[in-house]
Amino acid sequence: MKTIEISGISKNYGQVPALRDISLEVNQGEIFGLIGPDGAGKTTLFRIMTTLMLADTGSGTICGMDIVRDYSRIRKIIGYMPGRFSLYQDLSVRENLEYFATLFGSTVGKNYDSIKEIYSQIEPFEKRRAGKLSGGMKQKLALCCALVHKPSVLFLDEPTTGVDAVSRSEFWKMLDRIRKSGVTVFVSTPYMDEASLCDRLAMIREGRIIGTGTPEQIISAYPYRLLSVAGGNMYPLLKILRNTEGVISCFSFGNALHLAYDPEKTGLPAILAKIRENGSEDCRIREITPGIEDCFMQLAGK
Repeated sequence: MKTIEISGISKNYGQVPALRDISLEVNQGEIFGLIGPDGAGKTTLFRIMTTLMLADTGSGTICGMDIVRDYSRIRKIIGYMPGRFSLYQDLSVRENLEYFATLFGSTVGKNYDSIKEIYSQIEPFEKRRAGKLSGGMKQKLALCCALVHKPSVLFLDEPTTGVDAVSRSEFWKMLDRIRKSGVTVFVSTPYMDEASLCDRLAMIREGRIIGTGTPEQIISAYPYRLLSVAGGNMYPLLKILRNTEGVISCFSFGNALHLAYDPEKTGLPAILAKIRENGSEDCRIREITPGIEDCFMQLAGK
């Protein structure tokens, strides 16, 4: 069953296109990731799907309800956690939670089971003002406020941006448990390493979808051989390799280069010879399996 269906969604800000003919389907009870850099259109799409903004063209449904005609019904069955912390910073943790429960005609006590596992981690600080919480605690409070009315669909717009690595890991474990409870999770992120934690994903760049599928499907479709090249003088070597025949792309990944090449046009011996010609004898070279970020760069370059 399709919980979310998006067809031909486009949106311009004046003369600037933010979304270009976006079509997606999200299945019931899955974590679906929207992966892309800042400015790719992720937040605009989320605002349209959560009925906060109208698209210029296209249509969409959530649980069979139209995002324009049925906006008031949709708002009752979705939870939305925007990218920026948007709760009331002068209210306490408990007061924020009670306020959002009241907005949906419910109470914290009535739906406590739906947030108990997450809220128990911040309950010792329930009298503290929300503005005084750490980044990880703010994240947990915002998630509780989005879940307190037991939504069927949860929209999370870049929920882990600016959060430490430990809190990011804990957050994704919470999302997995939320998904297992039957909630459909639609999450956006600029972090490519989080893509592998999604059941399915769509990659977006400059308002266009450039690839969709499971992480395994996207990686298996990578069309080239990939090398990791590490050593000294990486920047001069980067420029040289980018101009080497048969090399499709070469990008910096941490302290190494990821070099994609077409085996029909060149081979490893030719690449090694090019590296040695330029005095990089100490390079460590190995063939690697592409990651989601490699796939994104390849699709974005088409």
